[in-house]
Amino acid sequence: MGKQAVGSRNLCRRLNYICVKFTLVTYATVFWFLYTLAIMLILELMGGIVALIFRTQTLDFINKNIRRGITHYYDDLDFKNIMDFVQEKFKCCGAEDFSDWSANIYHSCDGHAKGMLACGVPYSCCIRNKTEIANTMCGYKTLEKDRYSAVQVVFVGGCTNAVLDWFLAHYAAMAAILMGIVVPQFFGVLITWLYISRLEDIIYEYNTVDVGLMGSVPPGRRADGSTTSGNGCCCWCLPSLDDVV
Repeated sequence: MGKQAVGSRNLCRRLNYICVKFTLVTYATVFWFLYTLAIMLILELMGGIVALIFRTQTLDFINKNIRRGITHYYDDLDFKNIMDFVQEKFKCCGAEDFSDWSANIYHSCDGHAKGMLACGVPYSCCIRNKTEIANTMCGYKTLEKDRYSAVQVVFVGGCTNAVLDWFLAHYAAMAAILMGIVVPQFFGVLITWLYISRLEDIIYEYNTVDVGLMGSVPPGRRADGSTTSGNGCCCWCLPSLDDVV
């Protein structure tokens, strides 16, 4: 019986140690998850607020990057596909207007560009009738025309304003998508904070670090000298049934 009691006590101590380690690892993991999620949420909100306050600077930044992409239009296949999709979807051309395509060496009108693309715009800028045969050279020499002449052939408005106008026209859907992104993150922060608070209460109440790691307190007894109710309480990192009731 004595050996069985010692074996049972050693098993209980090992279970206590495993339970303590699991609690501490969970606490550390959830702790960093909370702060990472909170920082991401704060950065998203701050980014949105800054973009609204400095709307002009934000649009200039977007237009500048689109023009930079236009200069490498034929070198970057991913950007080319995205730009063509945006121009066809939102019926726009370039960043601010169709003249932005003069920044591309194949479409520029400075005399250095040769061939059919010179002074033209891509096919995705063209106003097309689906019932007609597609003319891939519909943007030929468009950049030599003024805005009022070109509007009969290509989309003259820029894509930045076109996309922004689309967002404003579908503000309800955009607000729903935004809430769908922000609200789960907020509840994630809240639930994680509550879980961390519960773990801290358990660690403080049962003094799991001293009991599990140091082994200075015998089973069934807390570090303050009081006894725990229940049958041995092999996992001191969890509350006993009497305490829960």
